[in-house]
Amino acid sequence: MRFNYFHLMPYDVFPEKTEQWPVDNAAFDAETARRLYNEYMDTMVFAEECGWDSIGCNEHHFSPYGLMSNCNLIGSALIQRTSRVKIAMFGNLVPLLNPIRVAEEYAMLDVISGGRLMCGFMRGIPHEYIAYGIAPDESRPRLAEATELIRKAWTEPAPFGWEGEFYKFRAVSLWPKPMQKPHPPILYSGSNPDSARTAARNRMMLGMVFIPNLEAGRAVIDAYLDEAHKCGWEPGPEHILCGFHTCIAETDEAAREHLERGVKYFMQVLMAPQREAQQIVVQKSRYFGSDGAGEFFLHRLNHAGTRTIEGAIEDGTVICGSPETAVKQIKRIHAELGCGWINNNMKVGNIPNEAVRRGMELFRDHVHAEVQDLSKSSDAMPVMAMAGA
Repeated sequence: MRFNYFHLMPYDVFPEKTEQWPVDNAAFDAETARRLYNEYMDTMVFAEECGWDSIGCNEHHFSPYGLMSNCNLIGSALIQRTSRVKIAMFGNLVPLLNPIRVAEEYAMLDVISGGRLMCGFMRGIPHEYIAYGIAPDESRPRLAEATELIRKAWTEPAPFGWEGEFYKFRAVSLWPKPMQKPHPPILYSGSNPDSARTAARNRMMLGMVFIPNLEAGRAVIDAYLDEAHKCGWEPGPEHILCGFHTCIAETDEAAREHLERGVKYFMQVLMAPQREAQQIVVQKSRYFGSDGAGEFFLHRLNHAGTRTIEGAIEDGTVICGSPETAVKQIKRIHAELGCGWINNNMKVGNIPNEAVRRGMELFRDHVHAEVQDLSKSSDAMPVMAMAGA
């Protein structure tokens, strides 16, 4: 079993709830943000000492939900302060960006780190498309074309031209190319069966977050495995990453208290403007693809916002408790989902940073050794086949 330490870098002192998106930035304080950046970076670097196998982050825009509009900048800083952990950019919102620029920056990170990069090709939260002025309906075909283009840019030994539906380049020749061959492992966000099947067809890792319960998560994984089998390959546990809000404390009661407060801030303050914007996208676009998928997405978020911590623990959708309890929960997740990677988000909302750091120490001292051997097959980094293989 491998673990990714994930950080959203939230602005954890936003003064009040707002449903306006983009969020008014009058309350932003640069000195506060500077302090948060430094605290968050120190915490992420500390994850290497505490046994995590990778450190992850991603990009978001126009709200206090996250201070990371370019995760690659954070990844570059992490490389200089770590030596062992994988650098998990989970990741760039590829359809919003120039795919050649993404290919170049990811390649730089892989070379500078000595081949430690894991990269995510993400569509992003629906309203991100409003921020960057791109039609949400185009998100899936843009990501599909960009994925093919980036892989070709990483692996083609000579300059080539590209004439696609969304992207056109007269000549492409990357300097540098990635250190890992044929390219770094790629993770694709797939929290619904359609996206999971897309990940399988492209022979990419599957990443899931915000699953409503373990049974629903298992259904997504089954879709991934079924599609992979149809495409002639068999993913192992090392190809499946599942994300969970995580809070570990000396006692179950302390952990639940911290997580309950953090989730309340996360859902009522940080997520409130996102939900408003997402509702508009669901009503006016086909970002989610199949009929009913958008409504399912909103229902899933609303359910997460109203569910108690006790209910989330019962559903298996959080890791919360003493070290002994956390070990039992991780073993249950592995047994029911068969994932080889667990993505831990420990800075949930406004959980105090000292409580986050204490939870990391408890993970290091009492949890990691009890669960690291659950998936022996995840000890090796996955080797990703090229598109079309």
